Amino acid sequence: MTLSDVETHLCDRIAARQDDLLSQLAGYVAIPTGHGHTPGLDEFRGLLAARLETMGAAMTLVDGEPRPVWLDLPGATGSKTIPPTLVAHRPGAAGLPRILIVGHLDTVHDPDGDFRELTPSSDGRTVVGPGAVDMKGGIVVAINALEILAEAADRTGLDLGWTFVLNSDEETGSFHSDAALTAVAERHDIGIVLEPALPGGELALERGGAGQFKIELFGRSAHAGREFAKGLSAVVALAEVIVRLAALSDPDTGTVVNVGPLQGGLVTNTVPDYAACWGNVRFRDDTRAQQLGAAIDAMATDGDDTTARVVVHRQWSRPAKPATPAVRWLAGTAQTVAGDLGGTLGLSSTGGVCDGNILQAAGLPTLDTLGVCGGNLHRTDEFVEVESLVGRCRLLTVLLHRLAAGAATLAPR
Repeated sequence: MTLSDVETHLCDRIAARQDDLLSQLAGYVAIPTGHGHTPGLDEFRGLLAARLETMGAAMTLVDGEPRPVWLDLPGATGSKTIPPTLVAHRPGAAGLPRILIVGHLDTVHDPDGDFRELTPSSDGRTVVGPGAVDMKGGIVVAINALEILAEAADRTGLDLGWTFVLNSDEETGSFHSDAALTAVAERHDIGIVLEPALPGGELALERGGAGQFKIELFGRSAHAGREFAKGLSAVVALAEVIVRLAALSDPDTGTVVNVGPLQGGLVTNTVPDYAACWGNVRFRDDTRAQQLGAAIDAMATDGDDTTARVVVHRQWSRPAKPATPAVRWLAGTAQTVAGDLGGTLGLSSTGGVCDGNILQAAGLPTLDTLGVCGGNLHRTDEFVEVESLVGRCRLLTVLLHRLAAGAATLAPR
């Protein structure tokens, strides 16, 4: 299959926006949207809502759910405001696939730090900036793709409907927005998430899952010099628990139990009566997730005169995202588009998680690396490959057009 005249027209329209795409990215990057930075998140959300509204989308702000209190680390600071999730819905013609596009506004970067602007490299091939690749570049790609498809509706003969969801807490686990994402996913046929491409521009065909835990230990305080034997050290008990947790890891099978931070003891001359650790788990499939959960839950105990009480808190918030037949079909369709555009599109797997895990757990076949190409995510040298702004915008635009035109037949879930 080759590009149709309509698809060539769409690609030409994207190429004409090349400089504008980069300018938009610079503007978005300049808005600080680090975790909990409410003014920046509100500004960015409002800016995007205004653009989506001009395309005929209706805006809904969904209140966020509370985040589990046990996830809070000692001395944690920052805004406790629960951000809303923006759901922009544009109804389209009946009979077309219901497409859900998901992006996140938040980044991991300090809004008050020195890393604030988009800076080009000396050769102009890359630009560096906070959140440029993860995922403000992807948002630029998607919003321009939708605008171009809307502007070309008379020529394409397609009235494409879509829902664009933008949350503000993806980098911290999407605890506030999980319920909103799940509810919207259940009403759609295809999910697209704007996470950056894997190295080489590859799509993530499948992802592992992830979860968080906290383990608290309650011992008995005593003076370390006078009554040491009367004490029961929660820190020593924690050390024993950490050894058991570490033994659960098996990187060869994609099973990871990472422990840290730790808390325990205030002074050196008192037997500590409280200790805690937080941790993160990774797993390749639901079976291993259940096994890990059972093993960690089994560490809980009421304690007695000689053993500490152990309390386990956990939440496996992002189930594994396997390469289902429907996901393979979506990836194959994207590969065909890439080939018709004169390129290639590789497929790979990753242990990283994203909101695509949540969407697919709700039953929605999802491709989640259709954002821009770049690298050094979560670092102060995070970069975007400039040419990928046009390249990935073409890929997404033609993919959406073919899905709507019926050039690609929906696969069963």
